[in-house]
Amino acid sequence: MKIGIASDHRGYEVKKKLIKYLNKKNEVIDYGTDSGVIVDYVDYAELLCKGIKKDKLDFGILICGTGIGMSIAANKIKGIMCAKIDNEEDAYYAKAHNNANVISFSAKKSMLIIKDMVDKFMQTEFLNQPNYDNRIKKIQKLEKNCSKTKK
Repeated sequence: MKIGIASDHRGYEVKKKLIKYLNKKNEVIDYGTDSGVIVDYVDYAELLCKGIKKDKLDFGILICGTGIGMSIAANKIKGIMCAKIDNEEDAYYAKAHNNANVISFSAKKSMLIIKDMVDKFMQTEFLNQPNYDNRIKKIQKLEKNCSKTKK
């Protein structure tokens, strides 16, 4: 798999460990940050999400203090379906029901939990049942229609 990963300063150490873990069986592209110096998570969420299409990634991973800010920023980018996950069940449903192409989570979690969540997401296939597919199409329509709305 080709996986993109990015973090802010609070997720930097976790990101380094996760890259080492994922590189054993995957191609991982690091979109930054490159240190623990304070940065704005929005910039790195944008870099990774734009890389989804440009670099033909299978999916992306975003890590910040809570995972919330990264997921909010990511979901502002057209074509991104980012799920903020907290456990393996969230990771499963993010993919199986919602076909998320990006996951985000808190850097405060243990590496064991993080590895389990990422593994579950990678092992899960989108179920592509009519009700799930219909909901995703509605989200895409909402994204398209709202981007045309003038203030």
